[in-house]
Amino acid sequence: MNQIVGKCGQEDACKKCKGRYCANKVSIFSILQEQQLKEITDKIARKKYKKGQIIFFEGDISDKLYVINKGKIKVFKYTKEGKEQILYILSEGDFVGDLSLLKKDEHKFNAEALEDVNMCELTKDDFDGIIKHNPEIALKILQVVYDRILKLENLIQSLSTKDIEARIAGLLLSFIKDFGQPNGDTIELELPLSREDMANYIGVTRETISRKLSSMQDEGIIELLGNKKIVIHKIEDLECLC
Repeated sequence: MNQIVGKCGQEDACKKCKGRYCANKVSIFSILQEQQLKEITDKIARKKYKKGQIIFFEGDISDKLYVINKGKIKVFKYTKEGKEQILYILSEGDFVGDLSLLKKDEHKFNAEALEDVNMCELTKDDFDGIIKHNPEIALKILQVVYDRILKLENLIQSLSTKDIEARIAGLLLSFIKDFGQPNGDTIELELPLSREDMANYIGVTRETISRKLSSMQDEGIIELLGNKKIVIHKIEDLECLC
């Protein structure tokens, strides 16, 4: 990363550097040589989305790879009752639209910016030329798809078989894995979701999740610092709740 800045100075001062910065973050491009990476960089378009802005809707034509350069997004569907069901939370270096690179189709879900987001976008038509010379990238995409299907299966199992406390503990543990920062004997967690979104994620009410978090705090497992930060004091106890 430092080498890129050294060539172009400040990241914002060089559009090509921005594109390469995005490409370098994505695991499926890690196998590419410098010249191959440059081909992708030259084709990347950059867009910004404000907090709360929809990036795409379910049913929109899916013909792009979206790479998150900065910020977080949520990927979700609406239930038959019109309630939001969150499927994934994606952050810097993550991408969405991977299946559209294999076959142009409609999006099966919605995506919304949870905060101001900088995004890099690559169209399927541009990607087809790249993958033709680098078919191993398709295998990398399938690995990501596998991991996401596994997450969805775990979510379905959690919603159908686990009690509320276990669901909340599982949600916190998944956030710790992606967003937690060790600090001595504790782990500091900046929550990527509001209480309302957390409730939607695991299929409970906002009041229920707030009550259960307060109960975990009373037991000394966690410490609530406002609405967006949690300190994990006893991760073993949290794991035992799952």
